[in-house]
Amino acid sequence: MTTESTSVPFPTSQGHAPGLASVGPQRGTSDRLALPPRRPARMRTAAVPLIAADGLAVLLAAALLPEPHRELRLLLLAAGGVLVLNGYAGLHRPGALASALDELPALAARAAVAWCVAAAVVAAFTPALAIGPGALCTALATHLVAVSAVRGAVHARRRRTARAHPRSALVVGGPAAARRFAAAVAQHPEYGIRPVGIVGSRPDGEPGLPVLSSPEEIHRAVIQNTVRDAVFLTDDSGLVTLFQHYGCTTWRVGGELQDGPMGDHLWGYGCRRLVPPGERRGLTVKRALDIVLAGPALALALPVLLLCALAVRLSDGPGVLFRQERVGQHGRLFTLLKFRTLRPADEAESATRWSVANDRRMSAVGNFLRRSSLDELPQLWNVLRGDMSLVGPRPERPYFVAQFSRIHAGYADRHRMPVGLTGLAQVHGLRGDTSIEDRCRFDNHYIDHWSLWQDVRILLRTAAGLVRPAGS
Repeated sequence: MTTESTSVPFPTSQGHAPGLASVGPQRGTSDRLALPPRRPARMRTAAVPLIAADGLAVLLAAALLPEPHRELRLLLLAAGGVLVLNGYAGLHRPGALASALDELPALAARAAVAWCVAAAVVAAFTPALAIGPGALCTALATHLVAVSAVRGAVHARRRRTARAHPRSALVVGGPAAARRFAAAVAQHPEYGIRPVGIVGSRPDGEPGLPVLSSPEEIHRAVIQNTVRDAVFLTDDSGLVTLFQHYGCTTWRVGGELQDGPMGDHLWGYGCRRLVPPGERRGLTVKRALDIVLAGPALALALPVLLLCALAVRLSDGPGVLFRQERVGQHGRLFTLLKFRTLRPADEAESATRWSVANDRRMSAVGNFLRRSSLDELPQLWNVLRGDMSLVGPRPERPYFVAQFSRIHAGYADRHRMPVGLTGLAQVHGLRGDTSIEDRCRFDNHYIDHWSLWQDVRILLRTAAGLVRPAGS
């Protein structure tokens, strides 16, 4: 399977800024651009030192508590609360020039909540270990001093690295304003951004950075210059989506940017990171939920898995598991696992034939597994591996992704989030041979309005639906 066959249409928005409308074709046209299916792994690894700083602060604070109160449950609850709250608030995602002092109010509020809840839980179950207000305030103060010091060291090291190894960036906006911004940032390497081009309507003939005015030029510049950042001086959601598909970190500079600490600026230009809708509220928390639930679920389901495997082996012969290539987040291919419910005639049929309910080749065991959704249980391993999430758009085969992306506007946008074992479309009955347009609409609505509670609700509705299975 080539990259082109699973490519994402060049996205455009309804509200392009003046002068940028010619950069890409309108949605729904046949012009397609092959986008590298990769994510900005740098942002994932950048969170590790900050997560470690939060955990170390909890350990140091707990070490200063009086001996009877150094309780493992308190430590685990406080650490878990701090990590979850900070991750959900985006405090593990550093800004352009992050500062521990700028983060201190947000860190203090969440640390206070985590420590108070942890202390209350321990006191409720073991009153003899209840922590007094004085000890709790000491622990919180120690936590804040430690986390500020460690985070300050992390941010200082990141600034030194950014100065020594700036990242290539494209600036999106009018050529005149973009050149002024690029010149200002180039003179201040501490921000770690090195502009290599301007994305605008057409070249202005001025010397200096080249102006890119077509999707092909953008594509070539991203690949040749290893572009890692895109800085927007104007609003253009279509181009934001395009650069996010490329795996670039996207920034909005200037304008009315009120949400963020004062330290988030690029030489006086206010800035904030533009993140995909799903990541906006914490994909780290979503991944943590997957691991916490999928691991025990797989262990508890082991007897059922063995029984299903035995039934398939006795009924349909060797080859208990069915493996199939599917398209995951950002177009990445992975191997999906299911219990085999029927044996395809050949690989071409497996890759291109739409599943039909009550296929006559399906045995009684296969029909039961499919109707009860037990054939999907091996996908818990896909969730643990990180190929999938518990909740998200259902993954599809590359052949159908290519077909549906040409037919249905917005279908490729489903791949902004990790694909899932179940999803909003599925709990509304859109499974199997149902409307692709409806599924696409539900999936994009889920991504645009994602929340952790939304995932919990969908999982509860899915569990309730298993009591009265309606088939897949």
